[in-house]
Amino acid sequence: MVTPNDFKSGMLVKYNGEIYEVMTYSRSRTAQRRARVLARIRNIKTGSIVEESFESEVKLDEIEIERHKGQYMYGDDSGYHFMDTASYDQITLPKEALGEKALFLTDGLEIDIGYIEGRPVIVDPPMFVVIEVVETEPNFRGDTATGGGKLAKLATGLTITVPFFVKLGDRIKVDTRTKSYVERA
Repeated sequence: MVTPNDFKSGMLVKYNGEIYEVMTYSRSRTAQRRARVLARIRNIKTGSIVEESFESEVKLDEIEIERHKGQYMYGDDSGYHFMDTASYDQITLPKEALGEKALFLTDGLEIDIGYIEGRPVIVDPPMFVVIEVVETEPNFRGDTATGGGKLAKLATGLTITVPFFVKLGDRIKVDTRTKSYVERA
């Protein structure tokens, strides 16, 4: 049993009979009121995201998850396909199960596959991934490495802000927690 005060990003909890992944959370306390935790949680089955306010004393069941190393193979209409690198089993997860994490999947990417009761339900990409820039504005004389940025569309469909010196075809390192540019790769 855990309380909302124990929340961590990526934690799985049982709430209203469904399994949810904690995406973000924040604690707040107002004068003469009980502390509350505002959390963005994602339903593992449907992929729907809900913002919920919990009293800090509420007890929730934490879901035990078994993690295995895996590798992303490809995505199609039936979902995303992975390979468990220990057993070489092929695993298919529906698009709803990944949500925004699908924007970080590149061919051959090493990921963690989360199993609940022997069934794969969730994947976690590494903290940093390298993705190619496929669309961005051209560089102009006077653009510098500091002070501002421009939008760039990456090969996976993710759009982020990058420094002016990044150009079409560059491979960049992206932080998967914040969806932000880190450096050129």
